[in-house]
Amino acid sequence: MDLLFTMLVPFLMLAVALWGLVRRVDLWGALTDGAEKGLKVSLRIMPPLIGLLTAVYMLRSSGALELLGELVGPLLTAVGIPAETIGLLLVRPVSGSAALGVGAELIQTYGPDSPVGRTAAVMLGSTETTFYTIAVYFGAAKIGKTRYAVPAALCADIAGFLAASWAVKLLFTTP
Repeated sequence: MDLLFTMLVPFLMLAVALWGLVRRVDLWGALTDGAEKGLKVSLRIMPPLIGLLTAVYMLRSSGALELLGELVGPLLTAVGIPAETIGLLLVRPVSGSAALGVGAELIQTYGPDSPVGRTAAVMLGSTETTFYTIAVYFGAAKIGKTRYAVPAALCADIAGFLAASWAVKLLFTTP
């Protein structure tokens, strides 16, 4: 079984090469075109991601997220969401990379088995980068007006955040 997993990638590469030869595809040209397009995409995406990560770090360092957490904390606690996850709540709909950074920081600070760490992990898995996804898919389909898509998606994110905190509470608290 280990041999199969070890040889999976080389066999996959060989299969792609054989398919390209049979179909008479310029494999080197396709590879370099794909690499060029990937680099262009990463160059286009990198500045907003760096900006978001910087903004989140600045908000955390300045104490603004903690202040917001204290202000909104009672409401979040009333519905079962740890106030420490406010940064994740704000960033997740915008950027998956920034949310992973915030989630990793929460897990590092509070521990992976803490209620905050577990809630952050489940929130990352049960919510979506709403605005990024809408921008990509609606842009690809050339849809200019989102109408009800954004409110519906944000309602789904809120449901995901609530479900995450409730699931952690139900699954990991001892009676």
